[in-house]
Amino acid sequence: MSPARAEATFDAGGLRLREPFDARARDAAAPALDLPALAARRAADGLLHVLDLGAGTGANLRWLAPRLGGRQQWVLVDHDAQLREPTREALQAWAVATGRRWRGGRGDVVGELAGPDLAVRVEWEAADLAHDAERLPWRASGLVTASALLDLVSAPVLRRLLDHAAAARCAMLWALNVDGARRWHPPDADDAIVADAFERHQRRDKGAGEALGPRAAAFACDRLAAAGYRVGTARSDWALDGARSAADAALLRALVEGDAAAAIAQAREAGAGPQAERITRWRDRRLATLPALRATIGHVDIAATPPER
Repeated sequence: MSPARAEATFDAGGLRLREPFDARARDAAAPALDLPALAARRAADGLLHVLDLGAGTGANLRWLAPRLGGRQQWVLVDHDAQLREPTREALQAWAVATGRRWRGGRGDVVGELAGPDLAVRVEWEAADLAHDAERLPWRASGLVTASALLDLVSAPVLRRLLDHAAAARCAMLWALNVDGARRWHPPDADDAIVADAFERHQRRDKGAGEALGPRAAAFACDRLAAAGYRVGTARSDWALDGARSAADAALLRALVEGDAAAAIAQAREAGAGPQAERITRWRDRRLATLPALRATIGHVDIAATPPER
């Protein structure tokens, strides 16, 4: 399974583009989530084992590991083995920038970072979540986490991931799940047409059934609550303003172009040529006014801890 990101198709460069906005959104959500309860899911020796699904270039680790603190071991799981070296480079750069020591590893051992507040060993696992989930180290993990993943997978795949984690009594943190809210300012008469075609495109079968899209967060919460988990949610919306910074304008451009490309493809596949032309004009209007454009892209974060025995 190699799904495109929900907001746009993000390669390693695109993942770097979105990372500061993800971090800002997660900072806003964090006070409503019980992160200390997640940090407490340590082994008897005090080591917190973290399984990070769809890890990309390690942005989830860079945001979450300092907030968990102490000694940690992360297994980063991604279908794209070509991201392993960019991940190593990104983690090394982050360690240096934050005043921590870095020791690079070889092969699937990405490396180790250490500082006065944090010691993390990082390993890499190339796996397709739709077909390889059974071989992941669920029972060795105290915390299972992912960022910007759940809305990309199908209901059967997400059910299996949640069930594996619940059977191993792992705590869970699912961040930045798209919930379908997409508000553009100023509004455009064709915003709804684009949004509808884009969402239908994002729900396409990506190799393991129809993607859940905006239904994913509610699906996960219901499944976890039924398993007896204590579940908390928080808003983690992106708030973008083209007049604020070049980074905002760059991500807005990526969103406009990505939304339009997906919506046009959906319209053309449905034989709706005139609609595809309207979406093209919408894209051109939006790109022509980027400095004045603002957008709120809705996300939900979910934290869950297992029931007491």
